[in-house]
Amino acid sequence: MPLHEYTTVTSVPPPPMNSVRSIAVTGGKGGVGKTNLSVNLSVALADLGKRTLLLDADLGLANVDVLLGLAPKYTLADLVAGRCELEELLIEGPGGLLIVPAASGRRHMAELQQAEHVGLVNVFNDLQRDLDTLVVDTAAGITDSVLTFCQASQDTIVVVCDEPASITDAYALIKVLSRERGVDRIQIVANMVRDANEGRRLYDKISRVCERFLGDVSLNYLGAVPQCEWLRMAVQRQQAVVRAYPASPSARAITDIARRASRWQAPVEPRGTVEFFVDRMIQQRAMA
Repeated sequence: MPLHEYTTVTSVPPPPMNSVRSIAVTGGKGGVGKTNLSVNLSVALADLGKRTLLLDADLGLANVDVLLGLAPKYTLADLVAGRCELEELLIEGPGGLLIVPAASGRRHMAELQQAEHVGLVNVFNDLQRDLDTLVVDTAAGITDSVLTFCQASQDTIVVVCDEPASITDAYALIKVLSRERGVDRIQIVANMVRDANEGRRLYDKISRVCERFLGDVSLNYLGAVPQCEWLRMAVQRQQAVVRAYPASPSARAITDIARRASRWQAPVEPRGTVEFFVDRMIQQRAMA
């Protein structure tokens, strides 16, 4: 079925499967380390026994495959063009992690319309895999792509660094998600901090601003990832730091975040908007 048809057609429900926890990882600006967090969070969840799929949704400047040293045969650009099926896209990463790679340097992918983003989300309703968690690495900023993928997920993690531009842009992203897409629950991860206290102070800064101007948004502090030389070395080796240097400060911090996320309850029912695996979740509720 062409991608655009998924924007209006409800797909045939697949066989009964477990409901899936979908988590979007995003950031108000580039350079805050969201893709590194997405990759390592996904690997850590897989190592905790969670059947995890990582979707690279940075459609124009994708690099999940680069961070893990993988060479995919197909990307989301091939799916959009009709050159492959969704199952053909999947590649396997560390610990059995499944990955849907995107293309880098494809401007037309970065310029998809909102309806096409919704179409991509709906394609995943037909995925014939028994999963526990879907992690979505979005682009940075407040583009339609970012907003739609965050809206489609049950939880959104906003990655922020302790610098004015990152804080300002994180607040802007939270504001737009809340006002335009109805996303009113946000998880905050403080990245590249010197210590846990700096991470907590950074969260408090954002929380105070949101409480003052966005009273209907619920923020939760998910944790902090320290600035870590081992993480830089893992990137150079094209490996996840939680695998390459599991005892390093950054790996321990991300593993702790993964443990917290793994304890989140799976969704009981869809919110009524665009949402990953919505057909699967409706079917599960109907059969209960």
